[in-house]
Amino acid sequence: MYSMSDLSSRRAAILTFIRERVTEHGQPPSLAEIAEAGGLASRGAARKHVLALAEAGLIEVVPGQARGIRPTGSRTALLQVPVLGRVAAGPPIGADAGLVDTLSLDARLFSPRPDYLLRVQGDSMIGDGILDGDLVGVHRTPEARDGQLVVARLEGELTIKRLARGKGGIRLLPRNPAYAPIEVRRGQDFAIEGVFCGLVRRG
Repeated sequence: MYSMSDLSSRRAAILTFIRERVTEHGQPPSLAEIAEAGGLASRGAARKHVLALAEAGLIEVVPGQARGIRPTGSRTALLQVPVLGRVAAGPPIGADAGLVDTLSLDARLFSPRPDYLLRVQGDSMIGDGILDGDLVGVHRTPEARDGQLVVARLEGELTIKRLARGKGGIRLLPRNPAYAPIEVRRGQDFAIEGVFCGLVRRG
């Protein structure tokens, strides 16, 4: 097994770039991005370096995937988490459950383990540190405790809010004073899709 000290400075820089992109963005770089970052003339030149790193056992290359590069030898457990569209942090928005992407993410970012990610649209949860554009991890479960952050489906539309259970029924609470709580009325189509378990903020 090779180590960083066995590599040329350019190849070591490429390996560092790959590892940083996976850690910071949850996604390995493309060959074009590797070529640009490494000052290489073409994707073909980048591929030669990638294959050499794979042969040295420092990365894995998954055939047939545009971003099929995975660092090896890391102590950090990586999760492969699908991104399944959007969730409202504001008025509920129509559900978009189609697969958008798959990210490799540090398992330590989440508790419990996420089943999928949703991209936040809106600013109603800024008091809980959830911003427009964030990717929130969702642990799929139909049950949640009072006060938990949940992704709920109301009349076929998704929203992320704090769950409030009381004698008067269920309310979905925003964490921004510009938004009013959502009252779940008797007879409405309502379900808890899952609980919030962490987030990723991509620059």
